[in-house]
Amino acid sequence: MDMDFTQQDLSFRDEVRSFIETALPKDLKQKASLGGAYTADETKRWHHILYERGWAAPHWPQEHGGTGWDVTQRFIFGEEMVRANAPSLSPFGLGMVGPLLIQYGSDEQKSRFLPKILSGEEQWCQGYSEPNAGSDLASLQLRADKDGDEYVLNGQKTWTSAAQHADWIFVLCRTDSSGKKQEGITFLLADIKNTPGIDVKPFLTLGGTPAFCDTYFTDARVPQSNRVGPEGAGWGIAKALLGHERTGIGGIGSSARWLERIKRIAAETPVGRETLLDDPAFRRRIARLQMRHRALSMANYRTLAAASRGEAPGPESSILKLVGSELGQEITELAMDSLGQGAQSWFEAPAGTIPEHTRELQSEFCYARAFTVYGGSNEIQRNIISKNILGLPTR
Repeated sequence: MDMDFTQQDLSFRDEVRSFIETALPKDLKQKASLGGAYTADETKRWHHILYERGWAAPHWPQEHGGTGWDVTQRFIFGEEMVRANAPSLSPFGLGMVGPLLIQYGSDEQKSRFLPKILSGEEQWCQGYSEPNAGSDLASLQLRADKDGDEYVLNGQKTWTSAAQHADWIFVLCRTDSSGKKQEGITFLLADIKNTPGIDVKPFLTLGGTPAFCDTYFTDARVPQSNRVGPEGAGWGIAKALLGHERTGIGGIGSSARWLERIKRIAAETPVGRETLLDDPAFRRRIARLQMRHRALSMANYRTLAAASRGEAPGPESSILKLVGSELGQEITELAMDSLGQGAQSWFEAPAGTIPEHTRELQSEFCYARAFTVYGGSNEIQRNIISKNILGLPTR
């Protein structure tokens, strides 16, 4: 892929940069200068602004509301969003269930759901993991029993990120227990806010934030028309969605933001008569991470280029997830190192005692410990790579 920008590309970059500078609200610009810890409502506001411009889903096919940009333009757009530290839109609708419905949904489902996913009117969350079914996802036990034109759901999902803010949830559920465990799984869409019997309970992470939820289903009724694909075909659909998810978990944009924050912290940290950023050893650590990040970015854009040709993410998404999650953890560790003794401060640190743009770094560092677990643990990703890419034998 030739990433030397043409004059047309540079003009497009100027257009994107100008739009973000003009359209990003003043209060969000202030947050952007402090590292960009945005609330769900603030992210939704930015989603609506991008939607009004027609830029909410650059990776979607144009007939469903995508921009029609080529891979270079999408690269430029992503780079400029990172440069501005603008809010990253929730991945569950635009990045996961939206592309899945484009690939597998009925015409009715596409007509019903895609416009509201695109506009941000309806927010989504994911119901995959259960207390006893994490990396071994096929062991899930959430039951979905037919009753007339509905499924009746009973069971629990956990690690449902941002479920407290969601309007809809896509879930894997068990409709048959008689055969192989992968064969009895069905993919359903449920109205999480308006369906009696669905109860969402947020819980705190180590970093002190309610990022995840437990979601309970007690005789919750979901129309059979909300089933995606045939009954019992959910496992294949789930694997396709995980491909989209793992591509996103690579964390290209967030890692770039972290690297810029590290440079800012280092430039503000005195070391003798110079700053930490002037220290050759520290600069080498940043340079190594930047080189790995750029290599990961190029791999990610090859995947996006394939998606623009209508190809679903394959096992190569496991490489992006594996490398990106580990890189993200290393970057957050360097950020903590750059803070020095300031890394011991926490949310209750009095105002003025630490720079505002470093106030939530410790929480984000703690959250980053989950990068190598969610979306399928990295041990699982290595198994996928060895089997489906390298063709190594399995036991």
